[in-house]
Amino acid sequence: MKKYFLFALLMVAISFSSCEKDDICVDGDTPLLIVVFYDVENREEPKLVNSLRIAGMGQTSTVNTISDRTALDSIAIPLNAAADLTSFIMIVNSADDDNGTELGNFDTINFSHDTIDTYISRACGFVANYENLEATVTSDNENWIQEIEILKTTVELEETTTAHVKIYH
Repeated sequence: MKKYFLFALLMVAISFSSCEKDDICVDGDTPLLIVVFYDVENREEPKLVNSLRIAGMGQTSTVNTISDRTALDSIAIPLNAAADLTSFIMIVNSADDDNGTELGNFDTINFSHDTIDTYISRACGFVANYENLEATVTSDNENWIQEIEILKTTVELEETTTAHVKIYH
């Protein structure tokens, strides 16, 4: 009887020591920068950007967080956690000519930021949050982006639904 009791106690101890917490990450995703486009003449009215295409500077593909070449009044785009500057080429009225050459009005926008890695959990690891957000547009003869306004200088995981930047066009 004593042997059975010790054996049962040993089995219970082994079963509890082999239990682990589920390593499923449900809330560990680096936040996206939310940009809303506004009419430069009616500054409170969101305005669609026709046939918008966005590509990261030096990238061979477009940003995959938005629908390519659609009319949008807001976007969510990723910042580069490995650098303190993220640059995008934003193309309004994007289209291809007969030779496959990109047409439209190209503007380059630069977002400077500090990256702060934040520990979430063992399953999620770290996510990048951003502070000290600033934005500039590279001037050219035909800028469609007229002005940039920073609404929030931080881009954090906890705040993923409100706009960080207004772009007037």
